[in-house]
Amino acid sequence: MRRLLVTRPADEADAWVAQLREQGWPAQALPLIHITAPCGADAAHRLHQMRAQWTQFDALMFVSGAAVQHFFAADLSRADAQTRTRCWAPGPGTARRLVPALGALGLGADRIDAPPPDAAQFDSEALWPVVAPQLRAGSRVLIVRGRSVAAGDDAAAAPAGGNGRDWLIRQCEQAGAVVEAVVAYERHAPDASEDFRAQLRQACAGGSVWLLSSSEALDHLLAARPAADWADADWADAQALVTHPRIAQRAQQAGFGRVVQTRPALPDVLRTLESQWIRP
Repeated sequence: MRRLLVTRPADEADAWVAQLREQGWPAQALPLIHITAPCGADAAHRLHQMRAQWTQFDALMFVSGAAVQHFFAADLSRADAQTRTRCWAPGPGTARRLVPALGALGLGADRIDAPPPDAAQFDSEALWPVVAPQLRAGSRVLIVRGRSVAAGDDAAAAPAGGNGRDWLIRQCEQAGAVVEAVVAYERHAPDASEDFRAQLRQACAGGSVWLLSSSEALDHLLAARPAADWADADWADAQALVTHPRIAQRAQQAGFGRVVQTRPALPDVLRTLESQWIRP
């Protein structure tokens, strides 16, 4: 391994790179998803409304750390004795971001529901058994999510998709809950600047391992492939360390020569690196 490419959004990638380098791995940040606040007056108005009404929901489901960051980017009213709202997180990273955000509103970490630390995966499917007993007919659930915006798309019309989240919404509705959603942030492909293309060409050289924690990041990589002059032979030699079975399947379909799966928590990533690769 010459380089371990961390493809998370910039702020998350930098934190991961620092921790991986502390353990001796040649980590480099190459963010393949760019996060922004939602564009458009309608989206901003909807987000403002949901922030104002957050205590009226029985549960807020935050799909990611970015959802937490952007939902709490504005001042929200503090909780009072009547507040019963729970906060759902699909994994430990999102749960960690919720702790200080809720603390500022007068709530403790006991309001957070997440999959157990030893869960096979950290996703909506692992979260569901934890939160299902909370729901009754008429329970109100707000999904705080992002949406993907491709270059040239109308942001106001872009869908707020996500396989795991859509599955969770269906489970909640079948349990009798009333589910609403709000877009707290947008996901964009990285800017195709000359600097990014140069980084990509270097990254596509031999000896790179791509740490992929999102199928969307992989899709952005595939779309940027021509800019890197990445030949088929190089593609077949490409290596990926992925954090979910869906990403593994997508990487295999894309033609990665080697795909290794790990749980997404940093200690698990480190253990997998130790067992599968040699430090330079």
